Amino acid sequence: MSLTSPWRGRSALVGAACVLLALAGCSNGSNGYGTAPAPTSAASTASSAVPGAVRIVIENFTFSPADLQVRPGAKVTVVNRDSASHTVTATGDKPFDTGTISGGATATFTAPSTPGSYSYLCTIHPNMKGTLTVT
Repeated sequence: MSLTSPWRGRSALVGAACVLLALAGCSNGSNGYGTAPAPTSAASTASSAVPGAVRIVIENFTFSPADLQVRPGAKVTVVNRDSASHTVTATGDKPFDTGTISGGATATFTAPSTPGSYSYLCTIHPNMKGTLTVT
């Protein structure tokens, strides 16, 4: 007389199948409400986890992205990941200027309401340059 059950192997297979089905249900591209999530653009994904947020990151004495496109009047957050202080200052009539942003700090400015291309730089490190395009 054998002490093993003929169902022993089958119950393990059934259990594994249940786990696979549960995992497949979690990864079907749905948001949990039966609809697919809204697509995200590379720009919003790259700039912030907050939808619609616009930001410039300063790291290794570089603006990232160096060329940014925004809507008129958009709020732009600047994150300084360097230990040195920096600015984001528009050239010409200076329609925007963060002032000095200490290392590790964050500042915000409002994009101009007039569409156009606005060059900016760090007034402390003038070799750091970028362009804000308002469309």
